[in-house]
Formats: sequence, structure tokens, C-alpha cells
Amino acid sequence: MAPRHGPRRARIAFSDSAAKQLESITSEAEIHALDRALVVVSVDPDVGEALPGDFDGPQLRQYTDDVEGVRLLYWVTALRTVVVVAYIEV
Repeated sequence: MAPRHGPRRARIAFSDSAAKQLESITSEAEIHALDRALVVVSVDPDVGEALPGDFDGPQLRQYTDDVEGVRLLYWVTALRTVVVVAYIEV
């Protein structure tokens, strides 16, 4: 019998500006904090709150992890890929 797997995680992609922010992270603590937030969003892309705005484009969402002090701005594609627009340390 094949092993049972949990729900499929969303794929994470980064916008150019988010990728530039990633390049500037040198602290292991910041990397850990960001990784933790990305795992939460990949498991449940709807966990963040929808930001008010224009509905012509993708709906931006915000996820805040108060324990690690991380805020992510992202949107979810039709294929459930999470595109991180910005990583903002709180």
C-alpha cells in the first residue's frame, strides 16, 4: 500500500523585488523567520488576509507572523502558486 501524503503544498515563487530582498538577507535568524512564514503560506495560501484594492488584477494578500516578526505580501495564481511580491520584516 502506498504511503498517504498530506495535502499538496503550494509552490512559492518570488517577484523581482522580493528576490532582491532575499539577496540582502544575511542573518540566519531572518532566514529562519522567513522560511517559517513561507511554509505556513505554502500549506494554506488563504491564511493571509485579503488587502483592499483593485479587483482587475490578482488579489493581494498579507500574512503576518507576529511570533517571528515577518510580514509577506503575496497573491495566489489560479493554479495555487503563491507569488511573493515582498518580504517585509516587521
